[in-house]
Amino acid sequence: MDGVPLGARFSIATNRLQYCGPADAEPLLYAAITKGERVEEARRALARFEALLPYLEAIGRKHHLDPFDRRVVEAYWIGNDLLDAFERRDFLDLLDGLTRRGLPRSVAHRLAEHLPDRPIPHHVFHVAFVGVGAVTGHVPTTLLNMESCRPAWGRVTEVTGASIHLAAPQLVAEANRFGLGPERSVEIPHDPKVLPGVRVGDQVAYHWSCAALVLSSDQAGALRRYTERSLTAANEALPGLNVLG
Repeated sequence: MDGVPLGARFSIATNRLQYCGPADAEPLLYAAITKGERVEEARRALARFEALLPYLEAIGRKHHLDPFDRRVVEAYWIGNDLLDAFERRDFLDLLDGLTRRGLPRSVAHRLAEHLPDRPIPHHVFHVAFVGVGAVTGHVPTTLLNMESCRPAWGRVTEVTGASIHLAAPQLVAEANRFGLGPERSVEIPHDPKVLPGVRVGDQVAYHWSCAALVLSSDQAGALRRYTERSLTAANEALPGLNVLG
């Protein structure tokens, strides 16, 4: 799958909610997802999502790849080995990119002071370390919003005309640390044009309660693994950042 439609699958929900990206992006993203059309326009729209492009550029720069190469986009939203070579100095450069997109310099400075040894340019690390809404200011950083914003996954237990029911682990915060709690039942909207043929037993990734992708077994394992690595890295910084109050 090309990187633009893949990225659109995870980005369309926040655009619908008017949290990220240009106001006219949704039909472009939807066309790229469902028809493979208007892909270049969708790429230009995704490049205007405030926090997205600095991460894709950082991963691409590290590996001499286009920011919208499929493996780069997959690394950020799901996780793959492109993330493994990332170092602290790489993330410091990334923070500079985020400040150019709206992250307050005072916040970037505080984050740089508490940067963990192995930061990871994955969206879960952004959620847990930089913070939901920290770049745009459109969303408060609460545990509920963090759970909504992370690329989550669940096993399909039922498919109805308009919904998918999932058994999915939830983000928890205990003793000033983030982790994954036990599976709970989650119901999210189902658009058959986005996920045609989804069935019971599939592993589905979702973002802001929007079904994004049926995961292969390798992708499902990678999303769990890099989510856990992201939370471990973010937990190193939490005492200094006092994220959880």
